[in-house]
Amino acid sequence: MATDPDNRIKIVTYYAAWATICAAVAGLVVAVLHTWFFTYNPGRSGLIHTLFQDSVTALALAAGQGAVALVTGGVLARLGRGLRLTVLLGLLIGLFDFAMYFLQMALPATELGWIPDIAILAAVTILATALGSERAAAGP
Repeated sequence: MATDPDNRIKIVTYYAAWATICAAVAGLVVAVLHTWFFTYNPGRSGLIHTLFQDSVTALALAAGQGAVALVTGGVLARLGRGLRLTVLLGLLIGLFDFAMYFLQMALPATELGWIPDIAILAAVTILATALGSERAAAGP
């Protein structure tokens, strides 16, 4: 039978995978919207190139957020804190990503650059993970 710390680590692993999926879906939706409505390319190859490039970027950012969620959740688990509402936390991360990407696509003046964007995504992932933690109940 798994011990309580093992269960916390298992939950953190599943949460990190879920957060990665939610962030990836948000990024891919914005990639499609960007390619379809906001890009001018004279031919099909240009559209495919833009969609591919945007998709790879979105997946890389989602993988990074998943890694941040895994590390943050692991640290919290080692401190005796468990995660709760992980499905909602992942959806919150995906929703934030979608809003941020869409805002930067629709209003390019809001684009801050790669370093601030990555820092914001990491900070939101850390914050969501920390807010979704609670002190683990003492065992019997």
